[in-house]
Parts: sequence; C-alpha cells; structure tokens
Amino acid sequence: MSKLILVGSDVIKINDRIITDLADGDAGVLAFAGNLVSVRTGKEGNNTYAFNEGGRQCTLALNVLRGSEDDIFLNTLLARMKSDFSSFVMLTGEIIKSKGDGLGNVQDEVYILSGGVFAKEVGVKVNTSGGTDQTISSWNFIFTSAPRTIGENKSSKKDDSHGKKGGNK
Repeated sequence: MSKLILVGSDVIKINDRIITDLADGDAGVLAFAGNLVSVRTGKEGNNTYAFNEGGRQCTLALNVLRGSEDDIFLNTLLARMKSDFSSFVMLTGEIIKSKGDGLGNVQDEVYILSGGVFAKEVGVKVNTSGGTDQTISSWNFIFTSAPRTIGENKSSKKDDSHGKKGGNK
C-alpha cells in the first residue's frame, strides 16, 4: 500500500520568536555538513571507527522578506553579536515540521537548535529586470547541535463518543 504525507504547517523559531515573514521556495534549510562517524580501512581490511563530534554541527539558511519585522529582529541580534561578541548570548532555535497522513493523523518532527551564531552578513541584490530575489534577506547561522525527535501520531479527528463514558471503540 502506498503512503502519503501532507506538509505545510512548519514552524521556525529563533530565540523563541516564531519567524513568520518567510520568503517563497526554500524559506529555511537545515543542513549537517560533517559526518557523525569517521571510518578508516587499513591493511587486510581492518577497520577503525570514531565518533566525530563535529558531525553534530549544522547550518541554517533562512530567507525572510527584506525589511520585515523578522528581518529587523534578526538584524538587531546580528548587531548585538558584532558589537560585543564575548558577551553575546548564543542563539537558540526550533524547527517543527508537522506531517499529516490524509486520515486526520499528524506527527511532529522537531529539531532543537542550540549554540547558534550568525555565520555571514546579509547581502543585497539589485536587479533591473524585476527579479524577486532582491526582496529577500538571506540569513545564515551555525548551530553546535540540532537533535531531531519524531513524535507520536496525533489524531485531529473529532471524538465521536457523543458524551458516552468510555467512548466507542
């Protein structure tokens, strides 16, 4: 039997603020560049394995509408980091991807981001041909970890017990 997944209610938070002024397309991308494990193969096929802590590090690329409230919020945090890096409070974040099965059941996939900093300045684009990319601020972050959890299925179906004790099973 084939399966389907319905998505569209994703939430991105930075420092407990829900980012709502997202651009179109890939508005947010969380990526893990490093491997969690290093493997070496030696003479006669002998193998060694080592856990690589750097594999927990991730980047978040976030595209918001230029000049929006979220863009101003992020720019204020960036200014704080640049003005006194040693006293800067590291960024936190959360990405919640809600997935439905088409039958009313929803499952949340949650990434908890910690140890974050701004990786780059926000660039600008000038386009005289009407390109919409010039309306987007691209923010780049580095986080030290973002463990993922997958929750239990939640049903959004209405209780059909009609007030009967114990319900219909």
